[in-house]
Amino acid sequence: MSALPAVADVRKELTVRGVILGVLLTLVFTAANVFFGLKAGLTFATSIPAAVISMAILRAMRGSTIQENNVVQTIASAAGTLSSIIFVLPGMIMIGWWTGFPFWTSFAVCALGGILGVMYSIPLRRALVTNSDLPYPEGIACAEVLKVGSGEHEAGGSVEEGRAGLLAVLWGSVVSAVFAVVVATQVFASDVISYFRVGDKGSVSGFDFNLSFALFAIGHLVGLSVGIAMLVGALIGWGWGVPFYSPFEHVAGGVAELAQATWSHKVRYVGAGAIGVSAIWTLAKLVKPVISGLTSAMAASRVRKAGNAASLPRTEQDIPIGIVGLITLACFVPIAWLLGYFANSSGLGDHLAVLAVGGVAYVVLMGFFVSTVCGYMAGLIGSSNSPLSGVGILVVIGAALLLVAGVKPYVPAEAGKALVAFALFTTAVIFTVAAIANNNLQDLKTGQLVDATPWRQQVALVIGVIAGAAVIPPVLDLLNKAYGFAGVPGAGPAALPAPQAGLISALAQGVITNNIDWGLITTGIGIGVAVIVVDAILARTTRMRIPPLAVGLGIYLPTASTLMVVVGSVVGWLFDRRADRGPKPEATKQLGVLLASGLIVGESIIGVVIAAIVAFSGKGAPLALVSPSFANTAEVLGGLAFIAIVVVLYRWVARLARGSANA
Repeated sequence: MSALPAVADVRKELTVRGVILGVLLTLVFTAANVFFGLKAGLTFATSIPAAVISMAILRAMRGSTIQENNVVQTIASAAGTLSSIIFVLPGMIMIGWWTGFPFWTSFAVCALGGILGVMYSIPLRRALVTNSDLPYPEGIACAEVLKVGSGEHEAGGSVEEGRAGLLAVLWGSVVSAVFAVVVATQVFASDVISYFRVGDKGSVSGFDFNLSFALFAIGHLVGLSVGIAMLVGALIGWGWGVPFYSPFEHVAGGVAELAQATWSHKVRYVGAGAIGVSAIWTLAKLVKPVISGLTSAMAASRVRKAGNAASLPRTEQDIPIGIVGLITLACFVPIAWLLGYFANSSGLGDHLAVLAVGGVAYVVLMGFFVSTVCGYMAGLIGSSNSPLSGVGILVVIGAALLLVAGVKPYVPAEAGKALVAFALFTTAVIFTVAAIANNNLQDLKTGQLVDATPWRQQVALVIGVIAGAAVIPPVLDLLNKAYGFAGVPGAGPAALPAPQAGLISALAQGVITNNIDWGLITTGIGIGVAVIVVDAILARTTRMRIPPLAVGLGIYLPTASTLMVVVGSVVGWLFDRRADRGPKPEATKQLGVLLASGLIVGESIIGVVIAAIVAFSGKGAPLALVSPSFANTAEVLGGLAFIAIVVVLYRWVARLARGSANA
């Protein structure tokens, strides 16, 4: 078996100091992400903050390189994605199966699934990164930050343009960070929200513009087609879905509570159906490039075995496919033992062989499916906005249906709870596969742009997975004991909502007890098929596209996560159109990308800091300076300030581009 590729390049890349720094950042960011995700239902992408911190620290040391900083952010990026396990694992507490999070079991779920996610994404690199035109917004943004921070950025080659790029990143970071701090004081509102009645039949609807510069910047980076597609999805969800289903939803509270309950209990399932059929369609289209990627990987392996490894470009050297296969198989054995152990300890020991073998087969097949789909979605709209919980919905429904067909008829009725727990446990393993694959391809895109060695990044991500897996169980256990989870008997008023875990565990129970509305999911499938047909027609007749997955995302995600992305995509398109009429259009557009990158950097870093303050203070809004009665004024102030800042920033960047062009 061939070893990892040897290269003559002696520059610093995968170094001991880089690994130590990356692991430390992973531990800190994972803890912050777990708490914030359980509270708000969102997690931070940590690649860019880690890159900025890495550059600040390693710059003070001798001989640091852009590739070494890239390895640090690759390790730490595991914190932003592996912590997404909180969307599933707390469900074990919610259904009353666990009272805490057993360390070794939870660690094994995160580590094994995460390593499998890395291995699965390696043969996908050529199909989805090297030979793809997907935008990879966060991967590109992270690469731009690394280039500017290391002095290697070449917007047009001149010193003035390099200086202009650095200024764009710095001021974007400062502005978005300061705005996020003011939002935390509640002087500016975090959202502009309105819920209202529609007609006279009890229908309601609404919208939520999240005043987030990071989401706005994501919109600029993903482009107009994805932004419009997400708007179409939001209009389907909130222009049709919520008004249509809300008269049938009975909840206590006002218009806002009714609208949110309708979206959560009805429209999200429609979105899940649309995402599911779009994901299958996406996978079908990717069969050819994935096979091509696997063929290329095996061809590279044959080159190495022939002793010609040096002839491969360093940027094409993955972990050899033979080693990938061995590690993948090595993961299957402990996963089978883990599933068998769980089945035996849950009273399903009579069906241990079926559950262990069937469970591993499901992990193998569904794991590769979700790796491909999540990698594609990350490339399309970024890791932060990729609907991992939507993937979790599809996975848990599949697992529960298989248990209903293959095991439920042969166990007593009281074993239903154990079947729900097994479905959640299997879903948790696959979910970590999806989470890491969702992140790994984004990192590999960054690596491609900064001339990094893929196999070194892949090794770095495995290290990050293990570090993150070690810190997640104790943090989850600590938060469970300190706050508890909403809906669990005995949980107090400060219980953490953990909305995705609640939804996924409810789905598992609904399928196994035959208490789920399949009509909602089939409606979503119908919508997804219609969008696929429209997109195919547009591809043949116009240059405009409407990515079906992005439409499904628009239905499934809350408007707080989509509308500002739409705004950013439109503003970015207008900026680029105006740049085309200027003296140096490409350099000007690049400064726009750098500004957007800075906006993501500032809010991401300060978001982690604020999350840590919230965690240590035990208060929901520890930085608040005003009372809740100021909310309406804060909404007006925040909205006007956001618009004014966007106008000022983009005009400044345009002038900066003209100045560097004339220098």
